[in-house]
Amino acid sequence: MNILIIGKGGREHALAWRLKQSPRAGKVFCAPGNAGTARDGILNVPIEHYETDKLQRFCAKEKIEFTVIGPEDPLAAGLADFLRSKRIKVYGPSKEAARIEASKVFAKQLMRHADVPTAEFQIFDHPQPARDYISTRDYPVVVKADGLAAGKGVVVCKTTEEALRAVERIMTREEFGKAGRQIVVEKRLEGEELSVLALVSGRTFLPLPACQDHKAVFDGDTGPNTGGMGAYCPAPVATPELMKDLEKSVFFPIIHAMKRGRFPFQGTLFAGLILTSQGPRVLEFNCRFGDPETQVLMMRLKTDLLDLLEAVADERLHELEDRVEWDPRPAVCVVMCSGGYPGKYDTGKIISGLAEAEQLPDVKVFHAGTKFDEHHRVVTDGGRVLGVTALGETLADAKARAYDAVKLITFAGAHYRTDIADKALKPKPVAPPPEAPKLPAKFRKPGSSGSGNSSPPSSSSTAE
Repeated sequence: MNILIIGKGGREHALAWRLKQSPRAGKVFCAPGNAGTARDGILNVPIEHYETDKLQRFCAKEKIEFTVIGPEDPLAAGLADFLRSKRIKVYGPSKEAARIEASKVFAKQLMRHADVPTAEFQIFDHPQPARDYISTRDYPVVVKADGLAAGKGVVVCKTTEEALRAVERIMTREEFGKAGRQIVVEKRLEGEELSVLALVSGRTFLPLPACQDHKAVFDGDTGPNTGGMGAYCPAPVATPELMKDLEKSVFFPIIHAMKRGRFPFQGTLFAGLILTSQGPRVLEFNCRFGDPETQVLMMRLKTDLLDLLEAVADERLHELEDRVEWDPRPAVCVVMCSGGYPGKYDTGKIISGLAEAEQLPDVKVFHAGTKFDEHHRVVTDGGRVLGVTALGETLADAKARAYDAVKLITFAGAHYRTDIADKALKPKPVAPPPEAPKLPAKFRKPGSSGSGNSSPPSSSSTAE
């Protein structure tokens, strides 16, 4: 079976790498791909996702039997619908269903309708009412551009002043263009974040092992948000009990609400969650595989990915529900970025040490923003450049191995977080034992503290 993957990032490299390992895979193409896909024997095609006529002609010429759409932009633009109309089998949701990511306003309203737990929110299409609302809040807020903004349209604000500046950036200065014509202002929630992806096909959904992403650019979750600075899988906070709860309270109601609304979801539904003291809350939904979550998931997946994705497209995922195998070892991905990211950055920097890094056992370097220069050297071509991913017997082993590989790779201006997976590795505070209940005064012995247990004898009474 000849396969085409649409996209050029780390997610697409990871999917193409795993799909190529299928015994049923024929030629595997990536449009447009990157230097990493080419190094792995995947055939890069210089066609962008919006060049639909070129894609159609290419699929006919190369007898493409299955297409996997990676990024959100082509899904939001309706590429899956276009290819299906040309009788090409596609993995990915329709344009209507992709609104769950393409519009935060739509997603929030859908969550409210489906009774999916999320943060308190308000929607605005003009900056002044948004400013007035923010000024009356006695808690920190998050300001979100409605449309797609490459993971950068969400501003987590600590103060009212920061929130007002976010409204100015998004709505008045239009830093994200049309994506900021409407905004969502929601209560900022506290807790650990969690990424849970599920394959969805008809009435069947299959949750994948939970991951934890790191959005902020600097250590300790400081600095502006990015598309993702690293991830690990599995996330220990995602207990079996929590995963069962998420199936019932998040995935089941949202999938059925979409089906009832006549825009059923088919593909990867990604729930970005936060675990609050009141329970899990959905921060956002995405309509595709996450990046860098895909890198750690593909490192651990043992089942044939082509079988899984094709079963989703054919609405027979139920046949594979109990047959998906995972490597028990955890995986860690560290993203190496260009200097200045997520702001302005330069490209064309020569990357060294890739071969040495991949010679380490259980290490794979997934390329995101890379290309070949005129001398066939691998150079930087984006903000997030590489996703250095490793397996280990323990999470600590996987982290150490990933960073050992990172240290072998160099390019001018490279930066990365040094604390990926630390949230899971740091010991949790131990709660003090509960105090014994106090007895009513009439039951206390003279001189006792009032607890149910008598006090130990003092050293003077022992000496007697």
